[in-house]
Amino acid sequence: MKKLHLLTTIELNKLLKNRTITCQQLLHSYLENINKNEPKIDAFLEIYKENALTKAAQTDKLYDKGDPLPFLAGMPIVIKNNICLKNKKITCASKILENFVSPYDATVINKLEKNHLIPLGATNLDEFAMGSSGENSAFKLTKNPWDFEYVPGGSCSGSAAAVAAHFAPLSLGSDTGGSIRQPAALCGIVGLKPTYGRVSRFGLVAFASSLDQIGPFAKTAQEAAHLLNVIAGHDAQDATSAPVPVPDYAQNLGQDIKGLKIGVPKELFETGIHPEVKEALVKALELLKKQGTSWEIISLNTIKYSVAIYSILAFAEAASNLARFDGIRYGFSAKDAENLDELYKKSRGQGFGDEVTTRIILGTFSLSSGYIDDYYLKAKKAILLMKKEFHEALKKYDFIVTPTSPTPAFKIGEKINDPIAMYLSDLATESANYTGLPAVSIPCGFTKNNLPIGMQIIGNHFEEGKILNLADRFQQLTDYHTKMPEFLEEN
Repeated sequence: MKKLHLLTTIELNKLLKNRTITCQQLLHSYLENINKNEPKIDAFLEIYKENALTKAAQTDKLYDKGDPLPFLAGMPIVIKNNICLKNKKITCASKILENFVSPYDATVINKLEKNHLIPLGATNLDEFAMGSSGENSAFKLTKNPWDFEYVPGGSCSGSAAAVAAHFAPLSLGSDTGGSIRQPAALCGIVGLKPTYGRVSRFGLVAFASSLDQIGPFAKTAQEAAHLLNVIAGHDAQDATSAPVPVPDYAQNLGQDIKGLKIGVPKELFETGIHPEVKEALVKALELLKKQGTSWEIISLNTIKYSVAIYSILAFAEAASNLARFDGIRYGFSAKDAENLDELYKKSRGQGFGDEVTTRIILGTFSLSSGYIDDYYLKAKKAILLMKKEFHEALKKYDFIVTPTSPTPAFKIGEKINDPIAMYLSDLATESANYTGLPAVSIPCGFTKNNLPIGMQIIGNHFEEGKILNLADRFQQLTDYHTKMPEFLEEN
């Protein structure tokens, strides 16, 4: 039998239920892999070893009693470090929150606990979730498990890399413009951004409140469906949470896909796409066509404005949300300030990294007197046009399919001094955040250099089950999701 940490949660569930293995044995397998390989990846900011061992022992007692337990009971899970866990550091990978300890649990953490999942650690990220490569953390640089010279994607660098490196079978992240889907694509795993309001944001440190959404990482669409079952649902503590019933996403897999229509936007297919990414996408679409679906090129003209809109709206919301970090109430406070004004300037100047500072400055500019009409309000109007265009497209097509990222993973440092090239990495993903639509990234191929390629499937509001079903069907026909980074095969 394979080492336990190399199995899927589907396989592990059977072993736990018939008591072939214990939760403690499973956890030790992951910890052994982490101890051996984490220095190569740097996915974690903190590992909750003792807490996890205690939780595993408690869950074993529940299994031994023979009472029915939720499907994911006993499964380790890692958490992006902008999601609050009570009595644990919540740093957002920023110096300004370096030693801040959360006084409460996020709603999604309460849901994990209720379903007996085991939080194993806090994962690294681009500071305050602002970045497309994973290079903006104040504490460490996470590497892509497929090639340590390449970026894992951002902002959920650690969450994606941890699952790809088999440090945990599942992880949670947040997605504001592609922060779940893009690193999922670059690391060769599944990443889902649910419909806006589908998963509670209570306890998520805000970046851009109108765009942020928590979602799952996993190896397969089936596992992502099980995790979505756990975290989805209305939450009265989140004013943006949608009071919409939650179906059993895992139970609804296996539906026939014959007759379903796919639209592929030419704006993300004909220009600016890496040739190997395009080749993999066409191959994937043709494979789905053989299963009875159809696909055709369509136009979604507003997509080409995505980066410009994001650079205005997301940055404006960031400037507003991050105004609370002033060195007064909590977090980093400069020690050499002589007055209050100087304290603000020095605390924020020393506490925030370059990318966060840039976004705050640009966002403040967009909201400033004399410019708000020219920039912020125009961007808001552009979103209305985008929503209308996507709504009309999804009346005609069941899915919109795109490359998740226009390119495979790029080398560390390659784009760090070219912000335009960096921001274009999220061109395909940002529209789902503006429109609030659910979108999933799944592996659909590899480059000649053995770097993963991701395909994005976008569906209508609250149709996570439908896009996961298509993703699951594709994974039943392919083996991309079963591949492992070379360093794991050597172990």
